Amino acid sequence: MPFLVLEGLTKRYGDQLAVESMDLTVEKGEFVSLLGPSGCGKTTTLQMIAGFVDPTAGGIILEGRDLLAVRPSKRGLGIVFQSYALFPHITAAENVAFGLEMRGIAKAERDRQVDEALALVGLSALADRYPRRMSGGQQQRVALARALVIKPSMLLLDEPLSNLDAKLREEMQIELRTIQRTVGTTTILVTHDQSEAMALSDRVVVMNKGRVEQIARPEEAYSRPASPFVASFLGKTNVFSGEVVEGPDGAVFDLSGTRFKLSARVPAGPALARVRPERVTIAAASAVGIRAKVRTRVFQGAHWLFQLDTPAGVAVVLAPNDGASMPREGEDVTLSWKPADMSVSAGAAA
Repeated sequence: MPFLVLEGLTKRYGDQLAVESMDLTVEKGEFVSLLGPSGCGKTTTLQMIAGFVDPTAGGIILEGRDLLAVRPSKRGLGIVFQSYALFPHITAAENVAFGLEMRGIAKAERDRQVDEALALVGLSALADRYPRRMSGGQQQRVALARALVIKPSMLLLDEPLSNLDAKLREEMQIELRTIQRTVGTTTILVTHDQSEAMALSDRVVVMNKGRVEQIARPEEAYSRPASPFVASFLGKTNVFSGEVVEGPDGAVFDLSGTRFKLSARVPAGPALARVRPERVTIAAASAVGIRAKVRTRVFQGAHWLFQLDTPAGVAVVLAPNDGASMPREGEDVTLSWKPADMSVSAGAAA
């Protein structure tokens, strides 16, 4: 039996549809991210699970029980907000102990559990420090310890890393995933950060305008997006206009004379191919492939970023910095990629 089930979950605010008929199952111990731009319905979904917002329709089943029939304070969920919501006038340990105190846990046991929770997030030495004297990353870990100390059945995270700078956010992503795997708590994260969702999640739920566009493992959603929106939202992608035609060995995608065999069925006629920049290979002008001319190249440390003019439009390529000589601006080259790295859909460019 799935740990959490959302069945046709819907929320309307008057004529505005915030979440439309969302179906989702989450397994025990799984880390799932609700990912999408602002206003897509991800936070509303989390708030319905937490009990802060009542659904217009649909159901929420947690471990076989109807969660909508349970008051928010009795749902046994751990929640970490974007603002951390720490009490500024009490210490880190006292903040972590708050939930246990509300549950009537005796002081000795409460102190033991608080010590364990602070040790789990690496803050044992800061137990007596007040939040105002802590860094953003330290405050985030106190909030996480406070959520975990009550042994929640599920952990809900609402943009918990968005207030941190880029370097600290990356460090906290690793730490958060490590803690979640150590504890094994089923976790749902709300984020608009694609790299964060892909780094942390077992599966991502990509949302757009209140609807689920795709539910998949991060690598699957990235490599085989279910819609143009998913392809564009999960990082850079090249979109090439071409045509699907029937060849002697089956359907192919024809791009300015270069043909790619199709593994999936796509109707004959105008079509669009999407290829991630890191999947495109640059070769000498004499090689077989799509003719291109380097418009710009930018050194970015671990890789080179290229913009190239092709008969099918401008292409973007990420080439690893492996020490090999790279083509210069104005140089003629050819581009190629594996058919398996390309997704093709019927239709012409807008």
